[in-house]
Amino acid sequence: MSQEEKAMEAIKDALRALRKRHRLEEGAHGPAISALSRPLISQGSEWKEKTEKLEIELQQCYKAQSRLSEQLVIEVAESRTSKASLEEKEVLINDLQEELTQTREECTRLQEELEEKTRTLDLLIAENKEARSQLEQMTDRAQKAESENKMLIDRWMLQKMQDAERLNEANALYEEMLAKLKANGLENLARQQVDGIVRRNEDGTDHFVESTIPSTCGHRIHAHEGGCGSILFEYNSGTLFTGGQDRAVKMWDTNSGSLIKSLHGSIGNILDLAITHDNKSLIAASSSNNLFVWDVNSGRVRHTLTGHTDKVCAVDVSKLSSRHVVSAAYDRTIKLWDLQKGYCTNTVLFASNCNAICLSIDGLTVFSGHMDGNLRLWDIQTGKLLSEVAGHSSAVTSVSLSRNGNRILTSGRDNLHNVFDTRTLEICGTLRASGNRLASNWSRSCISPDDDYVAAGSADGTVHVWSISKGNIVSVLKEQTSPILCCSWSGIGKPLASADKNGYVCTWT
Repeated sequence: MSQEEKAMEAIKDALRALRKRHRLEEGAHGPAISALSRPLISQGSEWKEKTEKLEIELQQCYKAQSRLSEQLVIEVAESRTSKASLEEKEVLINDLQEELTQTREECTRLQEELEEKTRTLDLLIAENKEARSQLEQMTDRAQKAESENKMLIDRWMLQKMQDAERLNEANALYEEMLAKLKANGLENLARQQVDGIVRRNEDGTDHFVESTIPSTCGHRIHAHEGGCGSILFEYNSGTLFTGGQDRAVKMWDTNSGSLIKSLHGSIGNILDLAITHDNKSLIAASSSNNLFVWDVNSGRVRHTLTGHTDKVCAVDVSKLSSRHVVSAAYDRTIKLWDLQKGYCTNTVLFASNCNAICLSIDGLTVFSGHMDGNLRLWDIQTGKLLSEVAGHSSAVTSVSLSRNGNRILTSGRDNLHNVFDTRTLEICGTLRASGNRLASNWSRSCISPDDDYVAAGSADGTVHVWSISKGNIVSVLKEQTSPILCCSWSGIGKPLASADKNGYVCTWT
């Protein structure tokens, strides 16, 4: 019970006591009571008003107490929630402190490992420096040993060359003696001054072969897997040699289109072919920086000519001798080889890469076509540059000599085919066609055996044939669909052969 209630009860008790006392003393104190009743009544009304006010205030206090109770409940609940959250955070803090302790321990351990590895690395660096110094010393020793070894090899090779020269001189003397003995029972043969294609018939007389303008595809042969970059006919024969990216050289009968034999042994793509005038040895230029020489009859490799330091892109053989071969490579050198000795006898250096070469009839001059568009003439014995002609605005891709040696054909990436007089180096004619576009830096064109026609392949798979004298196109051959890489004309006047980038060869008659 609150103080106000207790006060109200006390007031009520007092009033009751007063009323009782009033009733007892009313009779004796009537006048006095009547005199006093008026102030008491007015005072009671004031007390009543105060009582009502107090009750109203009490009700408000109850309401406030209720609100405070609700708020207290909410705050108690929030306090409990906060206490639980605080406990969780304390647990989390403890976990984090433990994790931090472990991390510090791990960091200390890693720092110790790092220091240890740093010491190990310093030790290795010191050992590496020592090993490098030892390596430099060993390299110097090796270079000295290599130079001494090279000097010994050069001396040994020189001795071998001298021995080979003496042996060749003895063999030549022996052969000369045999020839003189045989000449006693044989008729003397006059030298043949070749001014075209010359064949000997059964009666022993010579006659010139006329080339026919090709118009019909005789055979379409899938010769190689990959591109066929070089084709070549035997001298005065219809037998065709082809070389391709499958590293093989194949021999074909163009009359039947059948394969005669395959020559293996090259370790690189075949980029060019040449054959000796006696049809006994076939030479191939290879992307493996070597030249390979096969015996045509046996199909075996006779020589592997090494000395170039980049891919060998062109090769040719002397028309008079089966002994001398020239080759050009992307190491910017032309080399002269002796097939009897099996090694290089001379080297010519030049500034622009050479794409094609051919030897003159006498075998003393080399014609070379270069990436800068120039045709150059070299003395193969001395290595001296004899002459230089700016024949094309782009790279020269092909150089072909006529059978009489009086004309030379050059083809270039400017899609022009120029015919030069070898004696004056003046252009006799320029051949072109709107649809004739050379497919590569090694696209080979050719001159017919009677020196009347020129054949060249195009990137669209066609072969164009021009008349040299008239300068016009006499035939357009279309059978292949991929770019034509090379053309070759048989020495007997027909057929003409063309090879494309897919390895197919077509013969045209």
